[in-house]
Amino acid sequence: MSKIKVNSLEGVGASTPAISIDNSSGTCTANITNNLSNRNLIINGAMLVAQRGTSTTTNGYLIDRFRSNLGGLDQMQFTMSQSTDAPTGFRKSLKFDVTTAETGGIGSDEYAGLRYIAEAQDVAHLLHGTSAAKTFTLSFHVKAYQTGTYVVNFYVGDSARIYNATYTISQSATWEKKTLTVVGDTSGSGINVDNGHGIYINWFFASGSAYTSSSSALNQWSNYQDASWAHGQAVDITTSTNNYFQLAGVQFELGSVATDFEHRTFAQELELCRRYYQKSYNYTTAPSTATNTGANIHTAYANVGHAGYAIQLAPMRNTPTATIYSTSTGASGKMNADSSVGNGTAGYIGESAFFAYRTNDNTGVGGDAFMRCHYTADAEL
Repeated sequence: MSKIKVNSLEGVGASTPAISIDNSSGTCTANITNNLSNRNLIINGAMLVAQRGTSTTTNGYLIDRFRSNLGGLDQMQFTMSQSTDAPTGFRKSLKFDVTTAETGGIGSDEYAGLRYIAEAQDVAHLLHGTSAAKTFTLSFHVKAYQTGTYVVNFYVGDSARIYNATYTISQSATWEKKTLTVVGDTSGSGINVDNGHGIYINWFFASGSAYTSSSSALNQWSNYQDASWAHGQAVDITTSTNNYFQLAGVQFELGSVATDFEHRTFAQELELCRRYYQKSYNYTTAPSTATNTGANIHTAYANVGHAGYAIQLAPMRNTPTATIYSTSTGASGKMNADSSVGNGTAGYIGESAFFAYRTNDNTGVGGDAFMRCHYTADAEL
């Protein structure tokens, strides 16, 4: 058996070894600059977590941390879903399916796409706005009925800087992996170290001319202007009900190389998502469902105004929008006290707790009562 015996491995022109080897034990020490864990700055990039449900026809969030981003559309209707159609190595994808076409296609002031927003303090180490700004790489799997040129836009809200990168879907109805590498932005004011909007990542699948007429941000960082927001987008999926767009396996990482996707456990992804959205319902139960299962239940003296109790939350990104629901009807803004359903609200809302209470509506309730409700808390960016 052949052997190679060395003390270290060192790159050409390097001053320190990449791997140092102990002569007696044979063990090695590696100088690793890319973390093996926590590489992926995207939360829920495998599309595993969908606390709000598995299908919607409303513009906004469905799969946690990812949302549809639609503007100005008149006729187009759609279904957005967590699909089990996924590329090799994955089990879920986000699917946007056109169910009613936009008459005449996309208008000049209309747009459609998917969006992810990274929290600022999670991406501040990219050092944008400094001479040490770091290169990053976005990789993802995509599938669409329409082939052609699509664009991904990176937008830094704190500095109002944008970068557009194009990619091509070559085969209809076929999963393809795309990799986009973006140099760091040495200009602008950079990214704040706070819990606000860091980097927006926008996958466009239709855009009007008002957002595509300027090439100022194509493959380079530029000051934001509407005319360059989606420059490079050449496909319009709103024209036909045959069209759809699917996204899976999204990874955003430091460096110029797209490493293998970093799979986290479902429990890890769910806990990360709960910083931005959480609910009292069982995971597979959609909000607004009439059910006592998992409800917050307390005994309180209900025959007075503002009777209620505190509900604890896992710490959230910011003060959330809290909504309470009746356990017997599923209606929002309602709270149960024994068999009575009355007006209810969430007050004294903080990042880790709020107060759920009946609001001067205690008809049919006397003395102590089992007060109960479900809740959702939303602190999405």
